[in-house]
Amino acid sequence: MTQNRLFFFDTTLRDGEQSPGCSMTIEEKLTMAHALEALGVDILEAGFAIASNGDFAAIDAIARAVRGPRITSLARALRQDIEVAARSLEHAHRSRIHVFLASSDIHLKFKLKITREQALEQTDECVRLARTYCDDVEFSPEDATRSDPDFLRIMVSTAVEAGATVINLPDTVGYTTPEEYGAMFLRLQEQIPALENVILSSHCHDDLGMAVANSMAAVEAGARQIECTINGIGERAGNASLEEIAAILHVRKDKYPLENGLHIERLYPTSQALAKCISFAPAPNKAIVGNNAFAHEAGIHQHGVLANPLTYEIMTPESVGVPHNRMVLGKHSGRHALAHRLSELGYKLSMHDLEAAYHRFIELADRKKSVYDQDLIALVPAHLRRGVEPNEGIRSIGEPIEGSVA
Repeated sequence: MTQNRLFFFDTTLRDGEQSPGCSMTIEEKLTMAHALEALGVDILEAGFAIASNGDFAAIDAIARAVRGPRITSLARALRQDIEVAARSLEHAHRSRIHVFLASSDIHLKFKLKITREQALEQTDECVRLARTYCDDVEFSPEDATRSDPDFLRIMVSTAVEAGATVINLPDTVGYTTPEEYGAMFLRLQEQIPALENVILSSHCHDDLGMAVANSMAAVEAGARQIECTINGIGERAGNASLEEIAAILHVRKDKYPLENGLHIERLYPTSQALAKCISFAPAPNKAIVGNNAFAHEAGIHQHGVLANPLTYEIMTPESVGVPHNRMVLGKHSGRHALAHRLSELGYKLSMHDLEAAYHRFIELADRKKSVYDQDLIALVPAHLRRGVEPNEGIRSIGEPIEGSVA
């Protein structure tokens, strides 16, 4: 299906929650569901209804309370799973049943212990069953990237003929590369003309650190739905990160001229909301939403950003909901950043005084991991400090120096 609209399928509450340390209560899931609704995701996978009574209740609660995104429940290619998923979605304004069945021989033989022929029969039967409950059915051949290409083609064709409206090709174990993943999408579209009438979707895991790159390769090859999670949480090394993909589409519109419904200024608040619900925040160096994503310590970088933020920032922090960038003063910082922070504190130094203060600052920063506002004020010549009250906003002891640039 050729179109200029890219749909965001968020699976934070299903695949993301399966990550160790990411379990959420029903109330926390509802909080996140409303945050994802405000963010503007198109499809919200609320859980795996058959997995537990708690998951069923969470999906039901979200289906009743959230009206923006299409609400989805995962289901194995089993009658009971599909029936329970359908019941959990009864109160949804718009719903989807997401059916999956392994397509790789290693999964069929060792996990499911069924033949290829049995897998095809299950695919046909269960997609048709799901369509009796819901007019929007997604089918995922699990472990697609390690599947025999000919068998994958047959399974996908079977699902489309049975009524699947979305075909997802998951890189379940994070095995593939961008070139391979994109080629798989192109090959199947050439082999199966009926795919023109369905939406193709990507679902990538980050075991080799390529989930986002693989997802973008799928988009280039015709996928118009991306399955992803906030902060990239998910099984093992996680899923493709929603905020990274959203930022790519924002910054590189020249390469990806696709529309989407996200309000990207909600990216950072949504990331923070998730961090409060689970047991950890994003790593400091996490792109877009990490604590250091818009922080600068090196003197050359600080000088450039103070002159024009575009020298070292390819997007404004405000565009993704981060309040401002940060100047972190440490041993790599330069005179411009030191002068900037002292000015914020109320001290205007001459070039001579600044040079003396800077040399003392570098000696101090070599000895301390963190330099504080109190340390900086002590570097100011006594005749300038006499009778001067520092500006409000001074950092207390124990809080490293950080400044912002408007």
